[in-house]
Amino acid sequence: MLGTVGALWRHPVKSMLGQRIQVAEVTDRGLAGDRRLALLDRETGKVASAKNPRLWRTLLTCTATPEEFATRITAPDGTVLRSTDTDVDEALSAIVGRAVTLIGTPPPQGTLDRSRPEEVLRAGVDAEVDADVVQFGSASPAGTFFDFAPLHLMSTSTLARVGALHPRGAVEVQRYRPNVVIDTDGVGFVDHGWFGGELRIGDRLALRVVASTPRCAVPTLAHGSLPRDPHALRTLAEHHRVPALPGRAPEPCAGVYAQVLRPGPVRLGDTVRISDSAGQPRPDLLS
Repeated sequence: MLGTVGALWRHPVKSMLGQRIQVAEVTDRGLAGDRRLALLDRETGKVASAKNPRLWRTLLTCTATPEEFATRITAPDGTVLRSTDTDVDEALSAIVGRAVTLIGTPPPQGTLDRSRPEEVLRAGVDAEVDADVVQFGSASPAGTFFDFAPLHLMSTSTLARVGALHPRGAVEVQRYRPNVVIDTDGVGFVDHGWFGGELRIGDRLALRVVASTPRCAVPTLAHGSLPRDPHALRTLAEHHRVPALPGRAPEPCAGVYAQVLRPGPVRLGDTVRISDSAGQPRPDLLS
């Protein structure tokens, strides 16, 4: 046994704050209700993402919560919008300061801008820095808003290690926006060693770990009431630079991306087991 499910997070609108939940269904399109909507920048035709903090960090002041027939969006001043409101686009445009449209499907060949994170660290969130254009979901089903794969997982061992190296001795899990937090007993950045393994969660859900998660500038930004924290990225840049995939250059990483091999439910307390692609236990990855 690798550990148990310690927390579940869902973010219904891309780059907005989400909610902590107790149980969810998982399909090949990820955790039910996660990243189902996004904002489209009408000027550029790109999807809005706080990975470009100069333009879109305001998204992290809004909270999105799914309802039965709509998604509720709470603005920083407490105003409540719903995805079905006729004036929702105008209201969201006023919040973010750019003309946007709330969408449920990425445009064909949809992209977003990912500001180079260490340039953001050096120049600040208001600076115009070089950005890479990212096309959606090379490891996700078509029509989804995932940057890479449909699930993002982190271990409490990795979070504890980042916190121990952080100047204030702690870091908040919300900054890294995982879907599943796994309570583990290992020490250090154990997630990186899960690459290529299969995770069995509970009685049915099966995942394949396809990459470590390269961190962007988002963890450094203010998240609701959480203030800016450059060390949420700087700590990784100094202490955990690894290839996210074989053959890539080392970069700051924490957590892993996973694809869904077999859909199923996930709930707090579920056991998490790891094996190789042939179904053999991986005792080498348990610490």
